[in-house]
Amino acid sequence: MSGDARKTAEALTYLSGFGNEHSSEAVPGALPIGRNSPQRAPLGLYAEQLSGSAFTEPRAHNRRSWLYRIRPSAAHPAFARTDNGTLRTAPFTETAPDPNRLRWNPLPEPEPGTDFVRGLWTLGGNGDVTQRSGMAVHLYHANSSMERVFSDADGELLIVPERGGLLLRTEFGLLHAEPGHVALIPRGVRFRVELLDESVRGYVCENYGAPFELPELGPIGANGLANARDFQAPVAAYEDVEGPVEVVNKFCGNLWTATYGHSPLDVVAWHGSHLPYVYDLRRFNVIGSISYDHPDPSIFTVLTSPTDTPGLAGVDFVVFAPRWLVGEDTFRPPYFHRNVMSEYMGLIEGAYDAKAEGFVPGGGSLHNMMSAHGPDRETFDRASAAELRPQKVDDGLAFMFETRWPVTLTAQAARAEHLQRAYDDVWQGLERHFGPLH
Repeated sequence: MSGDARKTAEALTYLSGFGNEHSSEAVPGALPIGRNSPQRAPLGLYAEQLSGSAFTEPRAHNRRSWLYRIRPSAAHPAFARTDNGTLRTAPFTETAPDPNRLRWNPLPEPEPGTDFVRGLWTLGGNGDVTQRSGMAVHLYHANSSMERVFSDADGELLIVPERGGLLLRTEFGLLHAEPGHVALIPRGVRFRVELLDESVRGYVCENYGAPFELPELGPIGANGLANARDFQAPVAAYEDVEGPVEVVNKFCGNLWTATYGHSPLDVVAWHGSHLPYVYDLRRFNVIGSISYDHPDPSIFTVLTSPTDTPGLAGVDFVVFAPRWLVGEDTFRPPYFHRNVMSEYMGLIEGAYDAKAEGFVPGGGSLHNMMSAHGPDRETFDRASAAELRPQKVDDGLAFMFETRWPVTLTAQAARAEHLQRAYDDVWQGLERHFGPLH
């Protein structure tokens, strides 16, 4: 897409605040005042509620938006099954859960004409989509803008671009997401992905459980981590298009398609809290130690999907953003550890400070629950001997999808040519240094 189009996308993104009530109208007077569903909606529009939560959930957790659109969503023909391609959904039963540490190179180049939906490739996940629990890890690699429209009834989509920019045309308006941003598309929201570059690549967390929210700050206090005002919602923008438009719906793990006689991206005004967002990861306010020891990675949590157990997430989204390391008498890279949570890590740019080589942008690693992992030998040797001056870590941007359940692989991920078969070797050569005192 041209530079002018990129600037247009940037100009259409900005309302602030995560999880709050917002409103926007593309045409003055399209948004009714004082009533959600008046007898006659303004400008001949149809009023429609989109609920992302049960009607009776507590106010703080209730997600819903009112849409004022040219045609109601109910005006569509029947859907029919279509090919799922390389997209898979929970429950994941193609392979047995694997305790081994695993790492992949980036996805291979896609065939010409591959759009975002066709370019989705599922690595694995957990839970049961019909029970609205668990998550899935997908990657995408596309070289063609979508001409169709997509929606996911199974869960919300957290899109993490790694290469190339995206213009997301949603029912609510336009979002612009570049590498270093994340975009959140709520459950059931229709959208189209247009490419701002010739080829795009990245990661997707499909969250079947409770919607992502900001984590509690606890003893940190009122400030820190991701600021609510830095999440940006779209300004209303609509398509008034007559003619055939393919709409693809992901429902209980399968793709269904229908051809509408108009564009479903026809919302002229909206208000509510169930809406898409974009967030710049470089605005994350990193909290860290200013004395000694390496804090737990939970301090890097951007978003969390809570469960019934306080502090235990269905899935967390964690970012390792630029930061200073100043700990005294401290092994500064992430420590060796085993964890009840399962961790899928990806790299957006640069290098990760706990790995010397093999972990590259577009690739990823999976350390399932209680799988021992940590810095490789080269990193351990270097960090153990380093002079501990204040150090700025700003040459990489990594993230993690961390989940309470093991991530079970799809067959395509377990057998992929880009799976690194010798990943365990990075921990070879960690020598014995023990010497009892006499």
